[in-house]
Amino acid sequence: MTEQKIQGAGRGGMDTGARGRTTIADGVVEKIAGMATRDVEGVHAMGSGLSRTFGAMRDRVPGGGTASVTRGVKAEVGEKQAALDLEIVVEYGVSIADVARDVRENVITAVERMTGLEVVEVNIAVSDVKLPDEEEEEPERRIQ
Repeated sequence: MTEQKIQGAGRGGMDTGARGRTTIADGVVEKIAGMATRDVEGVHAMGSGLSRTFGAMRDRVPGGGTASVTRGVKAEVGEKQAALDLEIVVEYGVSIADVARDVRENVITAVERMTGLEVVEVNIAVSDVKLPDEEEEEPERRIQ
């Protein structure tokens, strides 16, 4: 088997590349990575303080809340590889190194499993620490 057929082989060894092409938008990878990041214990929020503030306002506008999943996530997607930059806020008292490792592993696993892309890097910037006595920037809605 040639190297090209191995790379293009899908389930059952079929060369699926000969039947069409699949492209994955940056936004798709950003959503997957955002959800995978939020699943990690110790992650309080995503994005910088400014982006969280604007996001909170955008979430209150009807139809404007779709960007909250991708807040703090930037992806570059190629044909076979993806690279991600994440900006997170961690809970006070957690090991930042452990949270970053867990986020990186969870994001790589989720993106690679769902897209088939190879994740070549996940850069994580910790922009803040949520202290126990700090008030939430996004107050709870009074009306459900």
